[in-house]
Amino acid sequence: MGEAVTAPALSGTQAAILAAYAELIEELGSDDVSYRVIARRAGIAERTVFRNYPTRVDLLLATAAWIEATLFAREESASIFDIPLAIRDAMERYDARPELAHVVAETAMRGVSGASPSPGREQLERLLNAEVPSLDAEQRRAIIAALSHLDSVGTWVTFRREFGMDRRDIADAAAWAAEAVLDGIRDRVAPQRDA
Repeated sequence: MGEAVTAPALSGTQAAILAAYAELIEELGSDDVSYRVIARRAGIAERTVFRNYPTRVDLLLATAAWIEATLFAREESASIFDIPLAIRDAMERYDARPELAHVVAETAMRGVSGASPSPGREQLERLLNAEVPSLDAEQRRAIIAALSHLDSVGTWVTFRREFGMDRRDIADAAAWAAEAVLDGIRDRVAPQRDA
């Protein structure tokens, strides 16, 4: 098993604000929730929310990062060939909490400063370098780009909104596509050395 992805370091107050905001987004179906309502839910003063997150963009970015790191957290894969299963699991979790998945996707797709459209890219690069070092730079870039795209909440949104797919179909399609990306390199895996 790999190690779990950790949440960003937050104060107790910040975590309460972000958790309250995420709850309200799910309940109300919108990220347009007033600071007053967030403060009331978090059990703090409204000015405390403003002090921690002075703008709506600051609050939205922090909340999207918190959601990804906590509610949609996953363990790191031990092998590049485990990525299709991780993608399947991620798609199912996004589908179980669609309002929050949309917030994360829209924040990343808007290109808001600080949003990471492919948070798992470093892990993919590390796994691919360790397991298939014989790939040239162009092949490596293509595989990482394809897997990064598939392993994103944006892919879930596309499958859900544009294709009207359900949870199982989304998970199957994303995992199948990831398998197809990896099929061409399975025979190039570097031999593992015994420790």
